[in-house]
Amino acid sequence: MKIADIRAVRVTQPQQPPKTPPRRTSWAQEAEVANPMSRFPKVKRHRGLWLPKGWEEVWCQVTLEDGTQGLGSTSHGRAVAAVIDDHLAPNLIGEDIFAIEKISDMMFRMTKPYGSTGLAAYAVSAVDLALWDALGKLLDKPVYTLLGGPHKESLFCYATGNDVDWYLELGFTAFKLACPYGPADGLDGIRKNEELVARTRELIGDECELMLDCWMAFDVEYTVRLAETLRPYRLKWMEECLIPEDLDGHVALRQRLPWQTLSTGEHWYTHVPFQWAATHQATDILQPDINWCGGVTTCRKIAAIADAAGLSVMLHGGGRNAFGQHFSIAMPSVPWLECFIGSAPGVPLEETPRLPGQPLPRNGRLTPGDAPGFGLDIPSGWITPFF
Repeated sequence: MKIADIRAVRVTQPQQPPKTPPRRTSWAQEAEVANPMSRFPKVKRHRGLWLPKGWEEVWCQVTLEDGTQGLGSTSHGRAVAAVIDDHLAPNLIGEDIFAIEKISDMMFRMTKPYGSTGLAAYAVSAVDLALWDALGKLLDKPVYTLLGGPHKESLFCYATGNDVDWYLELGFTAFKLACPYGPADGLDGIRKNEELVARTRELIGDECELMLDCWMAFDVEYTVRLAETLRPYRLKWMEECLIPEDLDGHVALRQRLPWQTLSTGEHWYTHVPFQWAATHQATDILQPDINWCGGVTTCRKIAAIADAAGLSVMLHGGGRNAFGQHFSIAMPSVPWLECFIGSAPGVPLEETPRLPGQPLPRNGRLTPGDAPGFGLDIPSGWITPFF
């Protein structure tokens, strides 16, 4: 079956305000989160002060010659949409939908002149996800079946965010905090980080897991000092402590913190840096983002790397959409699913924005549906050309 069309599109979902009034504002609205720009005072307070304005979500729609269509999504707006429409699509129309490995390899190689990482990897991800969705619909099977079938009956989910009291009510038993302070805050920042972690550990008790997301904000020295300070609180892992390009720093951090589980990979693109990390024993948990690093096909390679190296894979934000959910339930190396919760406490998850056909976690577990493809049921009226 040949590919007849590939194009960047928008999916515009009608807004439906929640019926239940929130108890308070979500942590995600105003909370300070340590980040790579925290050293610059004018943008330190919130990531929204320096992240791109207007770079909206991008979708890719693939149409096969029999009319079967598939959808995949990614981030970063018009720049990524241009890569899809101007470069990837013209070179892929006419290819066999069953040759997804070939198509992935083509995209990996054709983006070399301007770099296969970064924005190009976002575009590749959207195309790859749309291809898998179309293939599942063509064969009338869910994507997880195409990947070998469910490896688990359901997925254990952990909640990411700082409204932990609400996540406890929702039934989660594992929690990842967004770290507020970094090197720019000195010793006072270390003290405040410890206070947050200590309060959370007291709230959740000893029977729940606790992790810390550091979002590329630290250097090696700060990470070591913070980890030693937080050792009494038994963090399951510390995540993405360094900027992704600092490969030597990742090795040094592993050597200086042999007792602390480390995770990273959210901002690594293609499968290559994950192979490097496994070879150099630089981290314990690989965390690609399926919407950013190259889609299902690339994540499948990363899962194979993890299997061979005795590591685990936990997709960044894997529970936020059906793409990560299908991949995670099929892969033996994926034990947990991340569920980012930025909605306000008190508002049931059923009333928060989600696409039709996308399941939600219940009592800390999630099972993808069995509809064809990724199971999304997006009305055609929501889909418009990006340009």
